[in-house]
Amino acid sequence: MTTHTIGTREQWLAARIELLKAEKEHTHRGDELARQRQELPWVPVNKGYRFETDEGGASLADLFRGRSQLLVYHFMFGPEFEAGCISCSAIADGFNGFAEHLANHDVMLWAVSRAPLAKLEAYKRRLGWSFPWASSLGGDFNFDFTVSITEQQQREGAYEYNYQRGGHAMDKTTQFPQVVVDSAAATGIDALTYVRERPGMSAFVLEDGVVYHTYSTYARGLDGLWGMFQWLDRAPKGRNQAEQHVWWRRHDEYGKR
Repeated sequence: MTTHTIGTREQWLAARIELLKAEKEHTHRGDELARQRQELPWVPVNKGYRFETDEGGASLADLFRGRSQLLVYHFMFGPEFEAGCISCSAIADGFNGFAEHLANHDVMLWAVSRAPLAKLEAYKRRLGWSFPWASSLGGDFNFDFTVSITEQQQREGAYEYNYQRGGHAMDKTTQFPQVVVDSAAATGIDALTYVRERPGMSAFVLEDGVVYHTYSTYARGLDGLWGMFQWLDRAPKGRNQAEQHVWWRRHDEYGKR
């Protein structure tokens, strides 16, 4: 027997109309946040970042492919990974469709990871993805945008993520939460190696031949990009998951347990 509140249609409608007020406030607040993001100062990108793409070597400006705006998803796929992060994979499952819409609205969408391009291309084929994905292996891009840390930074706890400086020192004796251990195992590596990569997204604009960094977000700031959570938040039982429990899989792994 359900323990949820049961009511009449009239009671539901009254409660729904009250909720609608809060939803509209949330929408308007989201509009204001979007405006504030767009008003952030633009910072010139002066470093000559290089990437490997399916069309060969590329600069950051090349990734725009004729558009004036560039969105980069920092996909957790390090050089040692055997497969991409399962959470990043769930987010990226939505990219194929809307990447086409963005590209026809003056915005290029790319995923960028430190894994070699051959690994990224093989993983794309496996999951049926078509959005562009570049390798930043050997460069500073991931480190400068605080989505990768070095082994030394990890040992010393001297790194930044989500605008917080100074992390926890980690080594082989570190006890990681089970969710991290499970996520690492799903990529074929140990937890210590896994957490040297972090998720995030960054935005850039190209004007008069100059690339500017305009915005970056990390951690829960990516929730809005995670399509399945937007649907689950509107489902009767919501996200319906135990805290720190990863129930999702790569879309070609369901039913394989």
